[in-house]
Amino acid sequence: MFRSLVQMLCLSFCLLAPLQSAAQLPDFTDLVEKQGPAVVNISTTQAASRNALSPQMPQLDENDPLYEFFRRFMPNQPGPGQSPGQPNPGPRGFQTQSLGSGFIISADGYILTNAHVIDSAEEVTVRLTDKREFKAKVIGADRRTDVALIKIEASALPMVRFGDPAKLKVGEWVVAIGSPFGFDNTVTAGIVSAKGRSLPQENFVPFIQTDVAVNPGNSGGPLFNLRGEVVGINSQIYSRTGGFMGLSFAIPIDVANNIAQQLRTTGKVTRGRIGVVIQPVTKELADGFGLAKAQGALVNSVEKGGPADKAGIEAGDVILRFDGKPVEASEDLPRIVGGTKPGSKIAIQVWRNKAARDLQVVVAELSDERPGRQARGSKPQPPAATQFGMGLAELSDAQKKELKVEGGVFVDSVQGAAAQAGIRRGDVILGVNNQDVKSVEQFRQLMAGMDKGRIVALLVRRGANSLYIPFRIDGNG
Repeated sequence: MFRSLVQMLCLSFCLLAPLQSAAQLPDFTDLVEKQGPAVVNISTTQAASRNALSPQMPQLDENDPLYEFFRRFMPNQPGPGQSPGQPNPGPRGFQTQSLGSGFIISADGYILTNAHVIDSAEEVTVRLTDKREFKAKVIGADRRTDVALIKIEASALPMVRFGDPAKLKVGEWVVAIGSPFGFDNTVTAGIVSAKGRSLPQENFVPFIQTDVAVNPGNSGGPLFNLRGEVVGINSQIYSRTGGFMGLSFAIPIDVANNIAQQLRTTGKVTRGRIGVVIQPVTKELADGFGLAKAQGALVNSVEKGGPADKAGIEAGDVILRFDGKPVEASEDLPRIVGGTKPGSKIAIQVWRNKAARDLQVVVAELSDERPGRQARGSKPQPPAATQFGMGLAELSDAQKKELKVEGGVFVDSVQGAAAQAGIRRGDVILGVNNQDVKSVEQFRQLMAGMDKGRIVALLVRRGANSLYIPFRIDGNG
């Protein structure tokens, strides 16, 4: 009797367990049915020259056994009696196509997508889920955030609703709809893996990382939360093969919508700048500067005559707050400053000499200018004796003039602790804990005055850039 009761309980549990598990899994059918019609397929065409993309027939004699093979299988080549400069009759170019996704944000035909989807397009075609096709006009594109706004002439179109990416939680279910490899309205799902991700060369976007399957053709498509609200634009994947590997990145919709509004009203995007070069604050650098924790953006150089210079910001300052917003990490600063209207007078808090200071900076407009060439310099003077694992030499007047510095010492060789800290041959040491270095002897005295085991911040010029390197005094100088 007891054994039968146990068997019945086990059977009941086994039957209920799958039902309980199934009840915990989300049902996406209603979301897809309601929001799918607002997702579109985007195809573009670009003119490409035949010579640039078509393989060329090697110069072979007509009696060569391979001549007939190449003539038959590469038919768009000069025939007998024609020179390579006289192509066969036919079109001189052809159209290449690319595929992507997008989604409708207004009933009168405005559509958001990625800038790289419509880049260099001569013609943009939008196909709806009801198979209607429209030629689209490009309103504008912003390569820095990879956001583009296009427009089709239509009315009463289905449109998406925007959600709040700030309310997204890591581990929350999300859904992507797009056209991977041209398969319209493909639905994939996953979870939010992380928020606020920074990617190389992408300083203005705090990406949403997901494990949603995203492949070529998904670019520009929407990322939905379970309430059917768009929280991001699927933009990039991390892949070693070109296909999905579990790491997908989406542009938060609030960032994209801000860009879209600027493109719609002015046709361009304006961003703020203050004229500083920054780097992360590591635990070692925080200790060297007397900060309680690793936070903020460390200024390693200031543009002469720029907004930061006029505001009194100096190399070695750690920017802690900008316009009342905390700068938790260095990558936060470009996003906050970039989103500030040029011409605004902004309060900024910096950490200098182990104390906080409040300054005012007038934000300028960011342009697309690129930094100038790196200073090459002349051959340094012979190195002095090795100090703290570094062979050091004085800078000549010509080198100082070319580097536009008043002092500093040249690193001719590195070994031991200096090499481990990341100092390289060819670096120029400009400062120690915000104290300017004028000579090799002064550098030796500054370092000798530090306690053994203490971490100091060395300001180093490397090429055209400056950076701080944490260096632990080992007492073997």
